[in-house]
Amino acid sequence: MNPSYFSNYKLWLFFILGGFCLTPLISSPIALLMGFTLASIGLVPKSVDLGKWTKKLLAYSIVGLGFGINLPEAIAASSHNLGLIVGSIFFTLILGYGLTKVLGLDNKTGHLISCGTAICGGSAIAAVAPAINAKNDQIAVSLACIFLLNSVALFVFPTIGHALQLSQYDFGVWSAIAIHDTSSVVGAAGAYGDEALKTATTVKLARALWIIPVALLSAVAFGGDKSKVSIPLFIVFYCVAILVAYFIPQGQPVYEVLFEVSKQVLVLCLFLIGAAITVKKMRANGPKPLLLGVLLWVAIGGVSLWFIVTFQ
Repeated sequence: MNPSYFSNYKLWLFFILGGFCLTPLISSPIALLMGFTLASIGLVPKSVDLGKWTKKLLAYSIVGLGFGINLPEAIAASSHNLGLIVGSIFFTLILGYGLTKVLGLDNKTGHLISCGTAICGGSAIAAVAPAINAKNDQIAVSLACIFLLNSVALFVFPTIGHALQLSQYDFGVWSAIAIHDTSSVVGAAGAYGDEALKTATTVKLARALWIIPVALLSAVAFGGDKSKVSIPLFIVFYCVAILVAYFIPQGQPVYEVLFEVSKQVLVLCLFLIGAAITVKKMRANGPKPLLLGVLLWVAIGGVSLWFIVTFQ
């Protein structure tokens, strides 16, 4: 078979399946599985820059979700959960430091995984990595662990939430605290319900604001470059979208459309994330980084769930 034909075949298949992800026919977990399956059997076209497109589309979808957020409710949810947000971040970072030493894992890799678990997955790793002068392989290992656990969260969290009969609000808070990447937080919460989605998005992005102080502290701790720390712009525009929806309520019909479209674009993002994960990549990293990621995830997931059920 002509190699160029096979390449075109993979490209068309990839775009067709990606297009289906923009319809209500495909849910977040299914999109992730579709992408992972394509990657595992070698059908992801090399000409597609998965990292670039995932980053862009995720940023656009998060901003679009901002148009569906009620400002007073957002302020209430963020302020009410501020203690949980701050406490969970520092609990995870301290625990991560200790486990990194116990496991004998490279300090920078352990710190990147801890930051990704504590704040917002890949975005936190991307922000902290240049601040501590992390190497490419350390970044890649950290991202692979976080992405894998994000994938598991899409299936596990809604199942646990329904089993425990968590309210929409409680599930939204829990997923925002205990799931790494914003994409998987929104995917899991969206599968649980619209109210859970709105709560999760708000609390998650309030948590994401801690990227900056944590990155600065990391630069000091590792002797890195504080000038390389930057604010993710999608967080700024997300806040702008909330303000626009609040101060210009006449556009509500448009905002509702943007909110629904953004939810579907997020499903496409999960398809792209799945397409970047393979069993081969995970095996190449060895067991220690993944073990650290799992231990941190179980700890923050269990402690935050106990706190929410007991005190919220």
